[in-house]
Amino acid sequence: MTPLIVAFLASLAVLGYTYAGYPLAMALLARLFPRPVRRARFEPPVAIVIVVHNGAAWIERKLESCLAQDYPAGRLSVIVASDGSDDATCERVASFGDPRVRLLDYPRRRGKAACLNDAVAACSEEVLVLTDVRQVLHPHAVRLLLENLADAEVGAVSGALTHGTGEGDGGLDAYWRYEQSLRRAESGFHSMIGVAGALYAIRRECFREIPPQAILDDVMIPMQVAMLGRRVVFEGGAHAYDQPMHDLARERARKVRTLAGNFQLVALRPGFLAPWANPVFLQFVSHKLMRLLGPVALAVALGTNAALAGEGPAFAAFLALQLACYGAAALGAMWPGSRRAWPVRLALAFVALNAFVVLGFLAFVSNRSTHLWTSPAAAGRPRASR
Repeated sequence: MTPLIVAFLASLAVLGYTYAGYPLAMALLARLFPRPVRRARFEPPVAIVIVVHNGAAWIERKLESCLAQDYPAGRLSVIVASDGSDDATCERVASFGDPRVRLLDYPRRRGKAACLNDAVAACSEEVLVLTDVRQVLHPHAVRLLLENLADAEVGAVSGALTHGTGEGDGGLDAYWRYEQSLRRAESGFHSMIGVAGALYAIRRECFREIPPQAILDDVMIPMQVAMLGRRVVFEGGAHAYDQPMHDLARERARKVRTLAGNFQLVALRPGFLAPWANPVFLQFVSHKLMRLLGPVALAVALGTNAALAGEGPAFAAFLALQLACYGAAALGAMWPGSRRAWPVRLALAFVALNAFVVLGFLAFVSNRSTHLWTSPAAAGRPRASR
């Protein structure tokens, strides 16, 4: 077997394992060796924590959604940590008129991670529910999340981010459904790798501060929970509702920043790569790190396949298939109307997501200040709270 063939087959193996083999293996393991959560009614004191920067357009609706939870009112509070907001966010929170709502107004923008650390430090409740400002919560979301925490082995539990109906981008929506299916399988076998940042609950005792410059708090925090020996599970009935994903352009900045965060994650927490210390080492590498190799594997697969095209009809046919996929992606990028065809949508989403890996890496190594939250040394005291 020639080196070209070895490289070609190795690149296909990387891609096949990352996008098909690992998800199928997780689904099979979850079915053969399930670890059901021992759910029960669980109603400890809960603080819903929202870190927000300039969220005036959503904050009142968000607070109404939080306070409308089917949960004992005397055991539920909401903390809004304003990260240097200079719109009407703080005024609207301060005038909301419910004593269960507390405002921490940090005048200098430092980033979500730094504000999240401070907000959690200001909490004494047994359970924290972390959520973003834009999404509306299902009325039973908090109760359903906490039923999982009745199991002492569970340290954190993720809700489900649900995109509303509308003319969304089918490729991105399909990718998100694929991602949630994988998370569900990981949860059924042991633990998820990352949670939905829009909605998840964590035991206060399991929270560990994260570096103030961290991008992926919704991966680092649950990974730290798993490192403590607790499970991180998925609750598909606890919904946070968001707007549909309309197109790749809208998602590009968010996705590039997220992928830059994947590279940053290893730099900030190299201990995640220690198999003797990380009980979800295989899942972490397979789910988060193998995808970072996708663009390299795709380039090797195309280059070696082009060199081998004359070696037989199988190589020529596979090269034609690769070129057809890239052609469909190019067609979808140049002509939005073509995305109505599902092969075009999926090809465009797949190629774009791998292109975002490259852009995320470039952002991480060359222009970090654009993509990382700012993190001044001093946290500063909140201007006001109630």
